[in-house]
Amino acid sequence: MAASLGSAAAFAQSAAAPAAAPAPASAAEGSCSKPVYLTLDTGHMGVANQIAEVLRKTQVKVTFFAANERTKEGDGSLGDHWAPWWRARAAEGHAFASHTWDHTYWRGDVKVPAGAAPRFKVQPSQGPQAGQRFEWTAAQYCAQIQQSEDRLAKTTGVKPLPLFRAPGGKTSPSLIAAAKSCGYAHVGWSPAGFLGDELPSDKYPNQQLLDKALRDIRPGDILLAHLGIWDRKDPWAPAVLQPLIEGLQAKGFCFATLREHPQYKDWIRQHGG
Repeated sequence: MAASLGSAAAFAQSAAAPAAAPAPASAAEGSCSKPVYLTLDTGHMGVANQIAEVLRKTQVKVTFFAANERTKEGDGSLGDHWAPWWRARAAEGHAFASHTWDHTYWRGDVKVPAGAAPRFKVQPSQGPQAGQRFEWTAAQYCAQIQQSEDRLAKTTGVKPLPLFRAPGGKTSPSLIAAAKSCGYAHVGWSPAGFLGDELPSDKYPNQQLLDKALRDIRPGDILLAHLGIWDRKDPWAPAVLQPLIEGLQAKGFCFATLREHPQYKDWIRQHGG
């Protein structure tokens, strides 16, 4: 789950959305000069099937960042109940990466003597130790990333990308360096790519979020949304997702997974996935 934006001014309304979309171009095929990279983090999964249908209808491939989160039905977003859903997304050609296993937030770096191994203050928001605070070594944090990666690989039969997204996007240079030493590059999102699905719908209604995204998104942006947000009364997906995709396609944008992102493709090639 990402950190909410603090400024209402950032979500000022824009001009009307564009007309109907043309046939989508493929960034992976090199036929589009305006790629964007839609990423979806796990959530309560209550809108997961509707999101999957929109992605099929619009022929869009995304990168999923998965943690084992509490869901509206089933035994967690990476549990057995949702395993067929993940396998179906793999068959459709989507990409996968870790969001840590217990959706574990970085809460700060621990001060250690010069030359000592780094340690981090962390707090899982899911799982049996949710809400508790711990100090972890780099190896313990990397094990959290890998646990989600291993589950995704076992469930989908596809090797996840050697990437991760820290819950809330909260990191430090030390944490990012520690993860890289374990083979994982961190992926945040672009300022305009924060699609606002975590914000309260009474203050940030769906139409306002859609208008802002269509106005502000630029080529190369990494976009962020979720597979369901518990505390948004008027769900963002799928209501905004399809008009957003079709509106961007009408502007000549195309969609690709992070496998094609210029910042990450060499890392992925070197580290597998």
